[in-house]
Amino acid sequence: MSVSIVSRDNDKIVVRIEVPVKQSMLEGEEALLQSLNEAGVLVTGELLHRFDADGTPIVIGDIKYTKRSIDPKLYQTPYGELTVKRCVYQTSKGGSIYCPLEQKARIIGTSTPRFAKIVSSKYSALGAQEVVRDLVENHFRPVARSFVKNLSDLVGAIIETKEDVWSYSAPVLEQPVSTVSFGLDGALIRMNDGSYREAMVGSIGLYDKEGNRMYTIYSGATPEYGKQTFLDRFDREIKNTKLLYPNATYLGVADGAPDNWTFLEKHTNLLILDFYHTSEYLTGAMEGVFSGTHSHAQGQQWLSTVCHDLKHKKGAASRILSELTKWKTLKLSQDRMDKVKKAVTYFTNNKKLMGYYSFVKKNLPIGSGVTEAACKTIIKQRLCKSGMKWKLGGAANVISLRCLAQTGGRWKEFWEKIDQYGAQAEK
Repeated sequence: MSVSIVSRDNDKIVVRIEVPVKQSMLEGEEALLQSLNEAGVLVTGELLHRFDADGTPIVIGDIKYTKRSIDPKLYQTPYGELTVKRCVYQTSKGGSIYCPLEQKARIIGTSTPRFAKIVSSKYSALGAQEVVRDLVENHFRPVARSFVKNLSDLVGAIIETKEDVWSYSAPVLEQPVSTVSFGLDGALIRMNDGSYREAMVGSIGLYDKEGNRMYTIYSGATPEYGKQTFLDRFDREIKNTKLLYPNATYLGVADGAPDNWTFLEKHTNLLILDFYHTSEYLTGAMEGVFSGTHSHAQGQQWLSTVCHDLKHKKGAASRILSELTKWKTLKLSQDRMDKVKKAVTYFTNNKKLMGYYSFVKKNLPIGSGVTEAACKTIIKQRLCKSGMKWKLGGAANVISLRCLAQTGGRWKEFWEKIDQYGAQAEK
């Protein structure tokens, strides 16, 4: 295999690639990929040199920097690693080193921006060792496991740092936004010390007037003692969303946890108890009363009827509560009676949040399924795999990566901002 630069000017670089013809198609494809990687390293080196300074003094703000030396440094690219000799600068008083090439080329750590985007995208979905294997098997690009983790942690930290600085565009939707739902929930993850802590996820759903969800925004935070970091982050996301859709109906949907309502009632016009959680308590009561083999079908019919009534008949919650209360007089075992009592308590405490009839009639969402799904997709699928344990910082970075990647369009826009401003720019 042979790769060489044929010509170069201000507009283009012309590369000549020779690829040996192999006996099988697979061998030929792999030889081609190796040649393309070699060409990629060669051209990337040329591109990086174009971002280097010429050695003349540089003034940043009121500070003058002069060339200290030309130092070689190893950079990681999608095609391989390469060493680049570049100018480094320092003030006359010494202090930190400034490298114009790294700032102008948007280097992240020791990685080119494209490779940082690739690695962190894979790490948002896969463990570090799985990313290493994927890069070798599919890209012929060997890297160390520590490199994958450190680079992805750095990207995650940039996402966190920029959340107060960078705003993201409103999604392009087919229909106007009629309703905006806010929901929050948590999931336990295993920490490095063997304990379990709750990571939080918030979801913002955008609905049209027919009640169809068109777009979802995700927000999350690492486990902490108390939820203030998450609540502050989610609060900012909610305020930004309201600026985009000032005429929408704002709806809070959650389970029965009191602190959820304390937060949501500050931001919403309407509150609704997640219908799925309500149906779970009804299911428990049904199992407590209709537990015999012959009465199971009768119990299922009762459950179907009351769930239907909750959605489509006004005042159903009060009537169901009355029926459940009467069941407390039945002669049941302690375990079965406990299920009935739990349902009675749940309905007594939350009946005012069970306005499903009016919500369904107005095509408003009545379930926190999008938030429940967020717990699975943002947290459980990635952070709760077998044997995984986390430090706070590592978990925070993965959650930041996944929230950005799962919110349609934001991953692409984030990297466009990196390309425009750099990771350090306060813009």
